[in-house]
This record gives sequence, structure tokens and C-alpha cells, in this order.
Amino acid sequence: MSKRFTFVTLVTAACILSVVIFIFSAEKEDADSLYEQDFIDNYNIYAIPLPETLTLAGQLVPMHRYYVREQFDRELLINSYWQSQTVQFFKRANRYFPIIESILAEHNVPDDFKYLALIESGLMNVISPAGATGYWQILESTGREYGLEVSSYVDERYHLEKATVAACKYLLKAKEKYGCWILAAAAYNMGNRGLDRQLSRQKVNSYFDLNLNEETSRYIFRILAVKHIFENPEKAGFHFRESDLYQPVEYKTVTVNSSIECLVDFAFSHNTTYREIRLLNPWLRRYELPNRKGKEYIIRIPM
Repeated sequence: MSKRFTFVTLVTAACILSVVIFIFSAEKEDADSLYEQDFIDNYNIYAIPLPETLTLAGQLVPMHRYYVREQFDRELLINSYWQSQTVQFFKRANRYFPIIESILAEHNVPDDFKYLALIESGLMNVISPAGATGYWQILESTGREYGLEVSSYVDERYHLEKATVAACKYLLKAKEKYGCWILAAAAYNMGNRGLDRQLSRQKVNSYFDLNLNEETSRYIFRILAVKHIFENPEKAGFHFRESDLYQPVEYKTVTVNSSIECLVDFAFSHNTTYREIRLLNPWLRRYELPNRKGKEYIIRIPM
């Protein structure tokens, strides 16, 4: 084979390869352009219309103030577009809100305070860095002050009904002190002492006039945002079926007034498992339940 033939062959192959690369690049460029145009045409993010009036526990929120509107807008955007979290809020609320609502009503605490529990914990038994615990995020000292048993074996901050009663007691006392449910909610977040200090230092008597730390300055607006979304789910873009929501768990109860040496064996004796006992009774914190004083405990057993 001559050198000239080899050279011509190489040049021809290079030209063919260049054409193929050009065609492929052009097709890829066209595909990218089409994809980009489709994205522009079909993907939209909207600013959310704000309500002209807004209330919390019957108190009117001063939405005419620009900074109030902007703070509410921030929390509304966060909770509307953090869809995975907010959908879970709806799912859990279906199981737990009826319990909370009945206790709030029984203690004459406004129904809106169920949203306080929601933004505190997401209706989960979580622990904050400061040690606040449970659905209502109650500190150990506060729990004991309001009648909860808190020990290494039993921690009633994890008991939804009892923790809700304790939260009601706190809120009622704060409402009596401040004469205002919104300030009572702020006190729940930052404590009476901290709120007293800021009210005195800034010489005002309204939450919306206070310049507060980042957490408490957002706190009321987070409650307002989830309340607004829950009252208008479809307007906020949330759609779900009843079957998508978490349903109440059916259970029976067993009353005990003596020690339980092994909750695993206790569970087996009631045809269930330690895990299911803990899920229904998260206030039980260990594998045993010492009860030297014969205190009466009500333990839930899955049906």
C-alpha cells in the first residue's frame, strides 16, 4: 500500500469523523435547546398572594405594617415551598390534631394553639439542643412545674395528652400575666423572664412592636403561616386524599400499679412487641418500669 493511499485514507476518515461529531453536536445542541425551552414553558414558581387580614387566637395581626407583611411572607414561602415537610404536617395532623383540639377546648385555650405544637415539633417526639422534649417541646424543669413526671424511666413530656395539658396550663398562666394570647405564645418560646426583659427595655406592650432574637421574631409568623396553609390547603397548592393521611391507631389499655421488670416480656404477654409498646407509649423510656409507690399507669396495647 502506497504512502499516498494511506494519507488519503486518513484524511477521508478524519473528515467523516468531523462530520459525525458535528452532526452529533448539532443534535445535542438542538435537544438541549428544546429541553431548556420546555423547562421555561412548563416550570413556574409563583409569589404567593398575601391575605389582607390575618388573626391569631382572635387577635388581629397588623398586616398594614410592611415588616409584618414581609415576615409573614417569608414564613409562608418557606412552608409552602418546603413541600415534603408540609405534606408530612398534614399527614400527622390528621392523627394528632383531634386529640390536641379536644384538650385545648377543655382548658379554654384557643384552637389556633394546635399550630404552636406543630411548628415546635412537627408533631414528633423530638429533643431540641436545649433539651426541650416532646410534641410541645417542654423543658425538664417546666414539665415538673406543671405536673409531669420526668425521670429516667418515665418522661411524660412524651405523653401527648399529658404534655398538652401542661402546655395549656403554661399558656393560661402567661395569658393571665400578659393579657394577650400572642404574647403568651411568645413567652412559650423565649420564657417569661426573657419576654419581660424585652418589654421593659423597649417600653412597648405588643409583640409586633418588639425587636427580638431571630427565633422568637419568626415564631409567631411561623404559626400564622402554617395556620394559613392548613385553612387554605388547595390555594397553597396542597392536594391529598383522606387515604393519604395518617389515621389514628386503635388500641386498648391496661392499668398497672406495680413494677414491670421487663417490658419486652410484658409486651409478649399481651401479644405484641416492645417496639409497638414504645410507639404507643413513648413516655416509657427504658426496658423496665420500677413502681415502688404503686402509682397507677395506663399502658396502651395495640388492637
